[in-house]
Amino acid sequence: MSTLQWRKSSYSGDGSNCVCVAVSPDGTVLLRDSKAPETTVTTTPHALRALIAALASERLGPSPSVTSIPH
Repeated sequence: MSTLQWRKSSYSGDGSNCVCVAVSPDGTVLLRDSKAPETTVTTTPHALRALIAALASERLGPSPSVTSIPH
């Protein structure tokens, strides 16, 4: 079994909130939070591109601001 090569997102900033990505030999994309590396999300390259495109175009709705979150 091969070892996955995890890469940190360039948007992770100071390193305390890191999103990491790896690609398995069969092409499956794995995502994880550096604070909880035992938990991964598995997807396909196509599905990940579609999600990123939807988020970038706000088709999933605008990002809530901190002030709009109810207490």
